[in-house]
Amino acid sequence: MDADRPYDLVLFGATGFTGALTAEYLAAHAPAGCRWALAGRNREKLEALRKRLAESAPGCADLPLLTADATDPASLREVAASARVVISTVGPYLWHGEPLVAACADAGTDYVDLTGEPEFVDLMYLRHHRRAVETGARLVHSCGFDSVPHDLGVLFTLERMRERGELPPDAPVSVRGFVRAGGMFSGGTFASALSAIGRPREAARAARARRDAEPSPAGRRISTSAGRIRYSPQALAWAVPMPTIDPVVVGRSAAARADYGPAFRYGHFAAVKRLPVLLGGGAGLALLALAAQVPPLRTALGRLHRPGAGPSAEQRAASWFTVRFAGQALGSGAAPLLTEVSGGDPGYTETAKMLAESALSLAYDDLPPAAGQVTPAVAMGTALIDRLSAAGLRFTVLDTPPTGAPGR
Repeated sequence: MDADRPYDLVLFGATGFTGALTAEYLAAHAPAGCRWALAGRNREKLEALRKRLAESAPGCADLPLLTADATDPASLREVAASARVVISTVGPYLWHGEPLVAACADAGTDYVDLTGEPEFVDLMYLRHHRRAVETGARLVHSCGFDSVPHDLGVLFTLERMRERGELPPDAPVSVRGFVRAGGMFSGGTFASALSAIGRPREAARAARARRDAEPSPAGRRISTSAGRIRYSPQALAWAVPMPTIDPVVVGRSAAARADYGPAFRYGHFAAVKRLPVLLGGGAGLALLALAAQVPPLRTALGRLHRPGAGPSAEQRAASWFTVRFAGQALGSGAAPLLTEVSGGDPGYTETAKMLAESALSLAYDDLPPAAGQVTPAVAMGTALIDRLSAAGLRFTVLDTPPTGAPGR
């Protein structure tokens, strides 16, 4: 990658809710000498953000500002050409994200975002993966709560199993992830979710096209089917299959990494302690999904949580998440190894941290060779685990059987 470019990192969408949190994290944690800049469409808002950052980090007073707009591909090409790594927080990505991905793929610029939109990720693979391979760009989607804790949590679990001698190289492997979280969402996240669940046919079409275009791992089997609702003794809760982008990302990491074994199976679940909560939450999600299929209702729902707003600092401080994993070499007779990834506010405070550290890892860490559209576990792997552990996320092995609820 061209070290002579003016910037190591450019944050695009810096004045949005999550973008500003990411800027605050970089202001406090970017290494000395890091050349970074803020980018967005509104110069006045960029200047206001820079002034606010400088109040706690005086070195940010001269932070470069780049004016660029998702509707102006030429401005995005200038951003991509100026940076080693670009961070994008501009969603819904399906409507606003592609021009910057295209610009980074053409310029050989590494790219990270926090999308949880499967259709967008599949379309970007179909349209820009090949070009990114040619230029050496690493396009790494889903570098926030979708899907870093899950993708890296599986990698962490397999590494610990291997260290303990519980993962023979020829053994089929099963890992299950159980998610619990308490927090609120911003208008941007709500808009992305409505976009994703409101386009099931389009998403299925993009997924099929990607399956047809993407080579399967030779001689290996990968499954991400969660199955049915069940009670899990490892999670001490009801395990409810979660059809999010997270198991898809884990499956793609498994397909790309031969060290996941010849046969790898992952199940992704919400851990729900009480059946009434399970039933009520399921009914609410079903109604939301039905409403999202009707354009006028989808528009009305979008007005309830407009992009650019989000939970207060106090609300974020009270938020939390845990993802518990149960990893097992099938046929070994050994009990599952239990691990856990946990942290604070999943949607914003920790997502900003994950996104910023992902970009810093691409910019500064000694990473395995990779190019094209790749997952966090493939692009950054254990280097990102080390970064996030140092930044306060907890990757732990549960050496004793669980006796209480995971996390809280």
